[in-house]
Amino acid sequence: MSSDAKTASRRGLLIILSSPSGAGKSTLTRRLRAWDDSLDFSVSATTRTPRAGEVDGEDYHFMTEADFRTAVAESEMLEHAHVFGNFYGSPKAPVARAIEAGRDVIFDIDWQGAQQIQNSDLSQHTLSIFILPPSITELRRRLESRGQDAPEVIAKRMQKSWDEISHWGEYDYVLVNDDLDQTEARLISIVRAARLKRIQQPRLSDHIRRLQGEFEETQ
Repeated sequence: MSSDAKTASRRGLLIILSSPSGAGKSTLTRRLRAWDDSLDFSVSATTRTPRAGEVDGEDYHFMTEADFRTAVAESEMLEHAHVFGNFYGSPKAPVARAIEAGRDVIFDIDWQGAQQIQNSDLSQHTLSIFILPPSITELRRRLESRGQDAPEVIAKRMQKSWDEISHWGEYDYVLVNDDLDQTEARLISIVRAARLKRIQQPRLSDHIRRLQGEFEETQ
């Protein structure tokens, strides 16, 4: 585990990682969690039927459509979307509890979800990072090397990837993943620095008051 142990002396971060498919976001997420195994991963809610082996509360929070709509109406979702006939979203309550307890939570979401979270009441604790590929040629090569998709599917993925890339300017940090190890190191540096932001340190006010008391005693 990282030496940056979680303590109640700081608030947690809501870490958003976004990228086009094939840019390395999933690998970087795994590496970030290996660097600090206390990092939580946001468990999404969904209205789709559980698949074989999926566990409620671990893979997803499975909800009825009525309950999901109610949660959205009552602002209990940080972000949500309707995808292929089902709703998906990120419940706010567990994330808010984690932040207050000093635990960071990672979100692997697209630009639309990121935008919703950045407009939420937890936005001040949000750290958003976009991962870019070194080139479009390399992005296509990575998608083709998977050997899973037909050419027309890859073409659709490339178009969707470009749509994602067009929103790069809406993120706090943008990293070009031209070298995985170097990108990982930069990502860790960003997280380290964000943990030290003034808003993340709730005890600073108490310390300032102590300093003020000491100063007044010397006058």
